[in-house]
Amino acid sequence: MQETLGAILSPLGTAALVLLLVIFMLLKRDDLRGRLIRLIGQGRISTTTRAMEDAGRRVSRYLSTQFLVNTCYGICVSVGLQLIGVPNAALWGLLSGVLRFVPYVGPWAGALLPVLLSFAISTSWFTPLMTIALFIVLEVIVSNFIEPWVYGANTGVSPLALIISAVFWTWLWGPVGLVLSTPMTVCLAVMGRHVPRLEFLGILLSEDQPLAPHEEFYHRLLSFSMDSAEEFASKYVDTESLTALYDKVLIPAIGAVEIDAHRGSLTAEQRTAALQRVHEIIDDFSGREDAHEQKSDHLTGVAPATGSRVLCLPASAYRDELAGEMLAQLLRNQGFEGENVPARLKLEELVERTVEAQPECICVSVLPPTSIAQARHLASAIRERLKSVTILVGVWSARFDGEKLRERLRGAHVSDVAVSLADAVQRVSKMTAAITDAMLPAPTPPNEEERLAELNGLSLLDTPREADFDQVTARLTRLFKVPMALVTLVDKNRQWFKSQAGLPADLAETRSTARDVSLCGHVIANDEVLVVRDLARDSRFAKSPMMKY
Repeated sequence: MQETLGAILSPLGTAALVLLLVIFMLLKRDDLRGRLIRLIGQGRISTTTRAMEDAGRRVSRYLSTQFLVNTCYGICVSVGLQLIGVPNAALWGLLSGVLRFVPYVGPWAGALLPVLLSFAISTSWFTPLMTIALFIVLEVIVSNFIEPWVYGANTGVSPLALIISAVFWTWLWGPVGLVLSTPMTVCLAVMGRHVPRLEFLGILLSEDQPLAPHEEFYHRLLSFSMDSAEEFASKYVDTESLTALYDKVLIPAIGAVEIDAHRGSLTAEQRTAALQRVHEIIDDFSGREDAHEQKSDHLTGVAPATGSRVLCLPASAYRDELAGEMLAQLLRNQGFEGENVPARLKLEELVERTVEAQPECICVSVLPPTSIAQARHLASAIRERLKSVTILVGVWSARFDGEKLRERLRGAHVSDVAVSLADAVQRVSKMTAAITDAMLPAPTPPNEEERLAELNGLSLLDTPREADFDQVTARLTRLFKVPMALVTLVDKNRQWFKSQAGLPADLAETRSTARDVSLCGHVIANDEVLVVRDLARDSRFAKSPMMKY
């Protein structure tokens, strides 16, 4: 009797203890919250508050979706047992839905009584087998398809962490701990995500990717398996793109190799071997068609000149050469004649090589820890020999600001700066765009008749200048620090200036130009805001008569 009562009362005692603890925690919730913020936050009240709110939202969503899933599960059990012919189907469905709140054990505990009853009432094997099959099919569908899809975004905890936490809390608190294991693990994972001192919990429990793609690639690069890094790169290109592989994986991995070598974590032989493997991976992708890539005219709206020659120069080191080889390869995929120069050449040899090649564009490759000053020195030396060549400096690091770099390199007469390979490809496409012999007129919009009727109805054409409009254009020139601003009306065959500030005297007197040479005609045709970064390099406007002003 003592053993029997102990087996029965022990879980009840644990449940009562937990219930008592919950009651007191709810009564003192404000005091307990303040103590947690002070203990865990260490003065970071905003961070701890966000963490607690995040945990509350995740647990609330988890319990709500769990209730919904278990309710649907119970309804399916009731309907299935009713069709099979098991008595009291609604009762067994309710019991199955309630017991399913207990992870792992609950679903089979809820199936036990209906299965036993089916054996008791049936004179054949049909009813028991159908009952067993009903629970197996429902559990397989819910556990393997519905729950991972519904719970995954709500908990943010890895499946392995849920299993381990269920074992731990069950060992500590018994069945009650099994029920509370998932919410408590979610809270721990959220705290590890927000609180620096508990970051190890977020790493161990959350479902976030343990290593960033470039970290995973770097690990494989240093491993003894020869094909591990190559396999990872191939899979990444299949799911993302070749440009993304170079920008987000290979270039950061090269930077990690250089940093570890500088710290002494890698020997000279290990550094050389790692960089050589990266070079081999780049060679493997040479000439490969990438289904994810698009031609630059789709990306930038400007088609590059066929066969434009682009020369990639390293600022100083072999790492710069590797990045330059990636850029040259991407440019070749876009139809350019891209060439990469080795880093073993001295400064004078690089300049002579550039003069001999006579490229349309030069890309100076800088991969930190290479100094930007070295790129400036090389660009200045080239500019002394080639006055009109386009020079782009690529600083392959997202932590740099492109506008600030342009200011720093302005003295070296650098044409533009890029901070990623994808950005560099687009900028080279614009800088080397083919220039037509005449300006490209804008197409006629489909609603031209309605537009002209509306324009004539405004009664603004051929009207005297008005001070209100002139104040607007004058103020725009000051705000945007530009020499001229216009308010134009595009008529059937002309562009008429309602107001202007800064136009030459002849245009200011005539107050109009032909529609074919107007920039605003393209705005009308596209019916949206038009931003042109460089009129001189845009094939639509480079030969416009307005460019002489």
